[in-house]
Amino acid sequence: MKSFNNKVAAITGAGSGMGRTLAQNLAAQGCHLALSDVNEAGLAETVALLKDSGVRVTHQRLDVADRKAMFAWADQVVADHGKVNLIFNNAGVGLAATVEGMKIEDFEWLMNINFWGVVHGTQAFLPKLKAAGEGHIINTSSLFGLLAVPSQSAYHASKFAVRGFTESLRQELDMTDCGVSATCVHPGGIKTAIARNSRMDASIQALGMDEKKAGKKFEQNFITTAEKAAAIILKAVQKNDRRVLVGPDAKMLDKLARLAPSAYPRVLAKLIKR
Repeated sequence: MKSFNNKVAAITGAGSGMGRTLAQNLAAQGCHLALSDVNEAGLAETVALLKDSGVRVTHQRLDVADRKAMFAWADQVVADHGKVNLIFNNAGVGLAATVEGMKIEDFEWLMNINFWGVVHGTQAFLPKLKAAGEGHIINTSSLFGLLAVPSQSAYHASKFAVRGFTESLRQELDMTDCGVSATCVHPGGIKTAIARNSRMDASIQALGMDEKKAGKKFEQNFITTAEKAAAIILKAVQKNDRRVLVGPDAKMLDKLARLAPSAYPRVLAKLIKR
């Protein structure tokens, strides 16, 4: 997909962060938009920012963990726009907890959004993309889908799962030559509110971490703006990349994990405990 002009893109998690900047970037390139988020106030702010964009924008509240709601939204997008060419499975949440102390309901909450939300979005929209004759699925994993750090076991589980799911999906799409492709996105530290809005469990005190300050501490390492991230992701879609690393930290730490797979965990654990 070399051009987004007159295409239709559906974006989950469009009420803030990368979802919002993806919408703004696509609108500037003439792409019509179907936006969703569980946060209605944030979604309304995104829609307001696009009011003079010159493209058609539809929106609705959506919990990506709700499979029936996702399929209904996919149907609605086609009903509203006549087609859909891109689905950005972007919605995500965070959780800091030790494996031993993590509440199972928190683990399930995260997996339902970060992993099952991607599965639901992919399965709901793939037939629609095929019907349009040209389509692309963009699934957001993470740098934490490539390597691991303490306190993030649940998040890693979801993002490693998204990575494997999307890489297998891409192979199937290539083999069937159906006009649809897929890209797995691995952002590093992006300047969004995900860390601030994450659930912080008191169990991380056992790791020398303060659950009241952990989110802010994580944010200090976020170096790439959401606007820059959106531009990198869309360029990767146009190049039909299988995988895109977003941010210099993602590229550097991915290289570290590849070169020193046994040593990197000790290095990262020391940095996080500081």
